[in-house]
Amino acid sequence: MTTPLRLGVAGLGRGFMLMLPSLRRHPLVQLVSAADPRPEARAAFETEFAATSHDSVAALCADPAVEAVYIATPHQYHVEHIRAAAAHGKHIMVEKPMALSVAECQAMIDAARAAGVVLIVGHSHSFDAPYLATRRLIASGKYGDLGMITAVNFTDFLYRPRRPEELDTARGGGVVFSQGAHQIDIVRLLGGGMLRSIRASGVRLDPARPTEGAYNALLSFENGVTATLTYSGMAHFDTDEFCGWAGELGQDRKRGDYGSARAALATLPTPEAEAAFKNTRAYGLAQSPDGVPPHHNHFGMIIASCAGADLRPLPDGVMIYANAEKTMNALPAPRVPRAEVMDEFHAAVRDGMAPLHSGEWGLATLEACLALLESARTGREVMLRHQVGLPRGH
Repeated sequence: MTTPLRLGVAGLGRGFMLMLPSLRRHPLVQLVSAADPRPEARAAFETEFAATSHDSVAALCADPAVEAVYIATPHQYHVEHIRAAAAHGKHIMVEKPMALSVAECQAMIDAARAAGVVLIVGHSHSFDAPYLATRRLIASGKYGDLGMITAVNFTDFLYRPRRPEELDTARGGGVVFSQGAHQIDIVRLLGGGMLRSIRASGVRLDPARPTEGAYNALLSFENGVTATLTYSGMAHFDTDEFCGWAGELGQDRKRGDYGSARAALATLPTPEAEAAFKNTRAYGLAQSPDGVPPHHNHFGMIIASCAGADLRPLPDGVMIYANAEKTMNALPAPRVPRAEVMDEFHAAVRDGMAPLHSGEWGLATLEACLALLESARTGREVMLRHQVGLPRGH
C-alpha cells in the first residue's frame, strides 16, 4: 500500500533534525503533529508542515490524527514514551539506542506486543543502502563464507557541543551508546545477527570529557565469524579521508576544517554555555538541513572478508576485492536521504512485513553495547543471551 503514514514526532531536537530531510521528502510519510517543550520549536513545526503541536508527548500520543509516532526524545525517556504511544494504539519508531537497560527494552517490546503495534528501532546506519547491499552480496554466497569483519571509525563526536548527561556514561553518555549502537548494528547485520561474546576496552583520555571517547572491541558470532571494532570520537584523525571525504550524512566535506570541533568548543567556557550553544542547533532556532546529499550515509571504513573476496561498502556502492579482479558494485544516488528507514517502517505498518530493525533487534544491539562497557570495566569476555538473527529475506 502507498498510503502515507500519518506521523507525529516526539522531540524536535537534534535527532529530529538529522531525520528531517527524509521526513520532508519521503512520499510515504505525512507529518501531522509534534510534541516538544519549546514553544519556538512547536511554532516552527506548525508553520512548516501546516500541522498541530503539543507541549507533552502524552498529548501527542492521544491525538487522533496521529497513527504512528517517531520518538526522538533523550535516551532516558524512551520507555515512558513508548508505553504512552502503545497505550493509544500508535505504531512506533524509536531512536537508537533503544534504552539504557535490557529490562527497559523488554518493557517496550512487551508494551508494543500487547497493543498490537509495530515497533522499529532507528535510525541506525545499518539501514544505509551500502550496508544492505553488502549483506545481500554475503547472503548470495557468490564470494564464499564470511570469515571476519573489520570496522573502524574516527570522528569528532566527543567534542561536539554536549549537555552534561551526554558526558556521563551512567546516563547514556559517551560514544558507546550513541555511536557504538551504529557500529554494532552494522556488524550484526553483516555477520547474521547472532553474537556470542564481546571482549573490549574503553578509552577515557580527557578529564574534561569524563566518559568513553573511544573503544576497541572483539565480537564473536555463533557462526564462527569474528569482528573487530574501533571507534574514536577524539577529533583528531577522521576516517572520512578513507571515503573520498564524503561525510557521514552523505554530504561532500570541506577538507580545510581540521580542528574545527575543538576550536569551537574552546570558545564555550562552562558546561552551561556548552549546553546553551547546543540548544541553538535545535529545530526552531537553527536552520533546518535540506536537500539530497550526493552520496549515501556511511559509518567509516568497514570490510567484510569472505573466502573469495573482501567487500568494502562505500558511500556510492560496494567495492569488491575478489581473487582475480577489483570491481565496484555501484549504487544509484539517493533520491531521499535515509529513505530506507521510512521504507522499512511503512512496509511493516501497511504491508505487515517483518522488520529487520524490530524491538528484539534493538534489544540485542543494546545488550551488546552494555556488554562492551562491562568488558571494558572488568577486563573479561562477556557472554550474550538476548541476540536474534536476521528475519527471512535478509
